[in-house]
Amino acid sequence: MDSEKQRVLFLCTGNSARSQMAEALLNHHASDYFEAYSAGTHPESVHPLTLVALKAHGIEGSRRSKHVDELKDQHFDYVITLCDHATQECKTLGAQDKKLEWSFSDPKEPRLDGLSDVERFQATLAEINRRINSFISIEKNKTLAACSSLSPLQLFKALSDELRLTCLMLIQYEGELCVCELMVALEDEQPKVSRHLALLKKSTLLIDRRLGQWVFYRINPDLPAWAKSILAQSCDANINLYGPSIKRLHAMGDRPARTKSCCST
Repeated sequence: MDSEKQRVLFLCTGNSARSQMAEALLNHHASDYFEAYSAGTHPESVHPLTLVALKAHGIEGSRRSKHVDELKDQHFDYVITLCDHATQECKTLGAQDKKLEWSFSDPKEPRLDGLSDVERFQATLAEINRRINSFISIEKNKTLAACSSLSPLQLFKALSDELRLTCLMLIQYEGELCVCELMVALEDEQPKVSRHLALLKKSTLLIDRRLGQWVFYRINPDLPAWAKSILAQSCDANINLYGPSIKRLHAMGDRPARTKSCCST
């Protein structure tokens, strides 16, 4: 589902070959979990052999290159550079914690290995494909491992704060809530609400999705069954305790539609 996807930005100098390949490969292999984009620090036209190499594997590539500035205001869970030049120019861009630096030779430049132009692009695609498959395996396993290792102590510690507990119960009841909706329901300030939501996300109880610069939260679907059961039963049996918060939420005059932007953390 879209709300669970991790957004990944691949960067290289020209956005004509390597980053285009990485974007297409990740979307091809794991579109259920990742949403990939690409851009360049000095974009050029997409090289025709990039499209030829991808098509040989049954993958349609993009015919448009983008400048990194087109995406600078968007949030990405991962920012991955594919050449040293992009690494140096994009130190401050995007994800704060998940920045990866990969390095692949530019297939547009002749080498001393005697490969033809077509063979160079095919070889680079094969290298990137191996790295993409490793990335998918490692990152998906990290998320699943974090959820499966959730202990009762971690869960009940997260629930020990009244504001965090109310956030979870309201999100469980509504299915998904934006920061601004929770501010109205809780009658509390944005920094405080966002701080507690960040703690719940760090504990793997919540996941978020972003529409542009805005953020929505929902219960993590990968939680172990016992944790989901506790949250669901607690909500069902005690929802009357949160009646005033729900009433304020439903009376919110400018409550955002789920297809529109909302409030930023």
